[in-house]
Amino acid sequence: MSREAFEELVGEALDTVPPELTSHMRNVVIVVEDEAPEPGLLGLYQGIPLTERGDWYGGVLPDHISIYRDEILRICETEQDVVDEVRITVVHEIAHHFGIDDDRLHDLGY
Repeated sequence: MSREAFEELVGEALDTVPPELTSHMRNVVIVVEDEAPEPGLLGLYQGIPLTERGDWYGGVLPDHISIYRDEILRICETEQDVVDEVRITVVHEIAHHFGIDDDRLHDLGY
């Protein structure tokens, strides 16, 4: 799958996140990267979750969500698998922005 097609899938996955949530996303950027920093990593959230921001928060670089194209393509057998995995990964990483940890996400199926 081309990078452009993959980026479109990430955009479509973002469009499935309810506006009630996206309207609260602050100071965060989402990017597609080809290679993950370690094998098996599909996405990565780096930043300060909304739940940990206080009055001191300001003048900081945006949180960074990376979606790793090559890792997702490696584990998927069909194009529909890629669509599904991109959506799961995007939602998973956005949830970290909202302060939801991995244990809770796994309980919820992400």
